[in-house]
Amino acid sequence: MNHSAIVPGLFPLIAAATGAAAAGVAIGWWPLFLWATDSVKTATLGTPTRVVTASLTAASFALLTWLTDPAILPAVLTFAAVGTVLAVVDVAERRLPNTLIVWLLGLLIPALALASTLTGDWLRLAWAAAGGAAMFAFYLLMSLISPKSMGMGDVKLAAPIGLLLGWFGLSTWLLGLLAGFICGGVIAVVMLALRRTTLRGALPFGPSMLAGALVALLLAG
Repeated sequence: MNHSAIVPGLFPLIAAATGAAAAGVAIGWWPLFLWATDSVKTATLGTPTRVVTASLTAASFALLTWLTDPAILPAVLTFAAVGTVLAVVDVAERRLPNTLIVWLLGLLIPALALASTLTGDWLRLAWAAAGGAAMFAFYLLMSLISPKSMGMGDVKLAAPIGLLLGWFGLSTWLLGLLAGFICGGVIAVVMLALRRTTLRGALPFGPSMLAGALVALLLAG
């Protein structure tokens, strides 16, 4: 193996990931935090939330830039940015605003179309549409079976998540779906251990859905 050729090849990736992290800090610290602040109705978001927003955006931007093909990068970075705002609002008020979900869906569609244009693989758009519809239907069924454990905000969020994961194929779609529930279970166990909730308590599920999707995107990349 020619290590002399491999090591220099890492430098552009390191530079790109570092630049993405810096951009994530700036975007998370100002516009995304302000967007989250404007989206809450009763909660007050302070400096700790701003730090968390900037940190999450920076980390997700860096990892996705490092691992994702450039053609689909605009779509996954858009998902990471708007998803961070959704997660912050859901944690603060246990709700997922329709406006944010519509924005995420509206931004993802042209970004995925761009990715298909750059790769020349238009069949992926059909998979994306099928993925969005299927995940929406799955969560809708879950909400009908257990309304107390699955809110309509989660059902609506499933559409853009399924849309993005579907573009990558069935295995990524299934991984994102499964990882969302695994993340939700882990968070519930941690909250119980810290006595921040009870067995009858309700936790926001949106962040778990978003985290599961991010895990799937990183592995797909």
